[in-house]
Amino acid sequence: MTPTPVRPLIAVPARFSATTSALRHSAEVNARALIEAVWRAGGEPAGIHPASGEVTSRLARFDGVLLPGGGDLAPHRYGAHGVHASVYDVDDLQDAFDLEVAGRALDVGLPLLAICRGLQVVNVALGGALEQDMGGPEREHRHLVHPVAIQRGTLLEQATGAQKTEASCYHHQRVDRLGAGLAVSARAADGTVEGLELPGAQGWFTAVQWHPEDTAHEDPAQQALFDALVRAARDGR
Repeated sequence: MTPTPVRPLIAVPARFSATTSALRHSAEVNARALIEAVWRAGGEPAGIHPASGEVTSRLARFDGVLLPGGGDLAPHRYGAHGVHASVYDVDDLQDAFDLEVAGRALDVGLPLLAICRGLQVVNVALGGALEQDMGGPEREHRHLVHPVAIQRGTLLEQATGAQKTEASCYHHQRVDRLGAGLAVSARAADGTVEGLELPGAQGWFTAVQWHPEDTAHEDPAQQALFDALVRAARDGR
């Protein structure tokens, strides 16, 4: 009898939530759509507790990392003076943990997919900065599906098999200054950075500003991002 292949273990940092009534208490959560997309890809998603310290040893047992969306990074993390009124759900422990996870994954070449806040975390971890609020309805990227142009020859194009995709967006911030070594792999029609990669990175890495998990169940190009992460995690064993 052929043994069932062991699923690559994908670390997904949990998000703090104060609104999980079924559990009666605040909780650490990840979106079900996100977890299901990793599972469909053949991975074993594992939520990990955001705690400072020991990140290197904790990540050692995993085959890949998925940095999910969430609230805003504290503006002081990227050298901003003052806080825009729209900045929300800032948590210093979450920020510190996510930044350390991003840096460590890139340092050791652990396959990494970064989504929405995750893209912003990687950018800041590499010394980049964010625009705190994009402002105005003409630059609105919340509750919106819009086309994104993907650069040729990028890992993003290889993963999705497309040079244009319909992206489900939910963000009010965007990349202002690129972090060291990062290259833009996708943009929206208004010029907003929608994808980042790190040419010369040790391991597989791509980041998208949109939420591929929103439509991955019906859009093969979005599911393909999770497939590529899990495939890289399996190949790296």
